[in-house]
Amino acid sequence: MFAAPPIIPTRVFARLPDDLRRTGKDTEWHHGQPGALPEHSLLEGPAFDRAGTLWCVDIPYGRIFKVSPDGEFSVALEYDGEPNGLAIHQDGRIFIADYAHGIMVFDPSTGKIAPFVTRVRLERLKAVNDLTFSRNGDLYFTDQGLTGLHDPTGRVFRVSADGRIDCLLDNIPSPNGIALDPSGTVLYVAVTRANAVWRVPLMVDGTIAKVANFIQLSGGGGPDGLAVDRSGGLAVAHIGLGIVWLFDRRGVPIGQVQSTVGDHTTNIAYGGPDGRTLYITESESGQILQAQTPEAGMELYSGV
Repeated sequence: MFAAPPIIPTRVFARLPDDLRRTGKDTEWHHGQPGALPEHSLLEGPAFDRAGTLWCVDIPYGRIFKVSPDGEFSVALEYDGEPNGLAIHQDGRIFIADYAHGIMVFDPSTGKIAPFVTRVRLERLKAVNDLTFSRNGDLYFTDQGLTGLHDPTGRVFRVSADGRIDCLLDNIPSPNGIALDPSGTVLYVAVTRANAVWRVPLMVDGTIAKVANFIQLSGGGGPDGLAVDRSGGLAVAHIGLGIVWLFDRRGVPIGQVQSTVGDHTTNIAYGGPDGRTLYITESESGQILQAQTPEAGMELYSGV
């Protein structure tokens, strides 16, 4: 038996200002999702660029936010979409997992957004959720839709740097957050409706083998966003509990980062001068939290 991991406190880094909070709940997102969701926004997908600016998304209102180092929000883009996840390319472009449109690309230098993957071999995607880059520029993303234990057909795709698209898994009950370990040979997938994190070994020839249930959780709504530290440890945002669990590379729990402002801890990113600060989107309150962690985050494809 493991002892309960120590509690790591959080503090508020930034709050979505009142003038950027929406009212009405008249979006397709609000009408089509099960359960109660916040009206004002739904913050997700935090990621840092090399200038130290934190980017994140607002799903129901199609907004991409920039958050300055002193916690000031600004709107970088508002468009007809439902951005759910975000990853930054090493050339500075921002790749967006858009629940309504597929994988999109936003170029901050021009302010333009364009589709990147909307269909695979003519088949429409269910509704993408999150994405991550490997060290060589391959893009991995989850295709979640409304899958769950009643319909375990969620998918994980890889878009190789040369443009080839492969479906790696197609039997997942609600694939959500996705991350690679420091070696680039293990893919982690948050399987929300099974309350688990799967471990997916990546073979040399590009295939997968011996997929395992790496971490089993309980309660809340299940695991959402994932992030990996430089020693291979895994941080797991557990929506509905207001906790980010910290596990070492073996899957042993070593810490629980506890929100004090809400239970919708949706996603996470490492940042700060030494990379040891965990930034957490808490969508119930519309805030971004900070917590100090034992390990720094691993270097990402973006160079952060």
